[in-house]
Amino acid sequence: MVMEGVGKRALITGLTGFTGRYVEQELRAAGYQVFGTITPGHTPAEGQFAVDLNDRAALAQVVAQVQPDVVAHLAAIAFVAHGDVEQIYRVNLNGTRNLLEALAAQAHRPSAVLLASSANIYGNTEVGVIDENVVAAPANDYAVSKLAMEYMARLWQDKLPLIFVRPFNYTGVGQQENFLLPKIVGHFRRQASEIELGNLHVWRDFSDVRMVARCYRRLLAAAPLGQTFNVCSGQAYSLGEVLQMMGEIAGYQINVRVNPAFVRANEVVRLVGDNGRLSAAIGPLEAVPLADTLRWMYSA
Repeated sequence: MVMEGVGKRALITGLTGFTGRYVEQELRAAGYQVFGTITPGHTPAEGQFAVDLNDRAALAQVVAQVQPDVVAHLAAIAFVAHGDVEQIYRVNLNGTRNLLEALAAQAHRPSAVLLASSANIYGNTEVGVIDENVVAAPANDYAVSKLAMEYMARLWQDKLPLIFVRPFNYTGVGQQENFLLPKIVGHFRRQASEIELGNLHVWRDFSDVRMVARCYRRLLAAAPLGQTFNVCSGQAYSLGEVLQMMGEIAGYQINVRVNPAFVRANEVVRLVGDNGRLSAAIGPLEAVPLADTLRWMYSA
């Protein structure tokens, strides 16, 4: 690996979250000194700051102390069905604005600030493969909060070197079981005979979190400023295919029961992305086959 981070300081918001842990590993391996924010109420380790993104003064103090050379803003309410709608907007929109305000106030300007949006902003589109020019049509509050965050952040574009990423679905060891693939893998690991799922007729573009973290590191190094990138594998899998793969890994087939309570209103039926712009900016993506990711999760 090219040690592009030697002598540089990286700030990751949401450091101990699912994605943050893998981005930290990538950046440390590339030579960065890594700092990060964690959720208040947890005891911070060295280089960590327990701070609420909506505490403007405390967040500004963290940024002033770290003086980051690169920033990966990952902290967010990331669960689409999260019950507290107000909190979704407070964290995803207002929290991001507070971070940008704090960064812009520093004399030391970072070389790249990566902001994690979401492919959910595309909503129910009839486009077979979604590129970054597809018109946004968010179908839930989470997606609206992320699209609003993108628009708000562009107000800071003349002051900060922004990069926007729209990750499609991704998974890996450490993701909570309220997300679909960890729930499926967890049932197979426990040798459960039955699983309750929602709509089985959905297709998703699943990536491995390690590939996503690698892409974020490479974007921070390449610094294609002002641009928006889909982060995805470019291949869609149905839930049936995922269940079939897990059956082969675990050596048995699970009985699936559709629970109407798990079927979301405004369910996005098909989400598969075009990663051409991303690979043009950072080179080949080295996607991990989904079966390998599932095997890694099952064996963890």
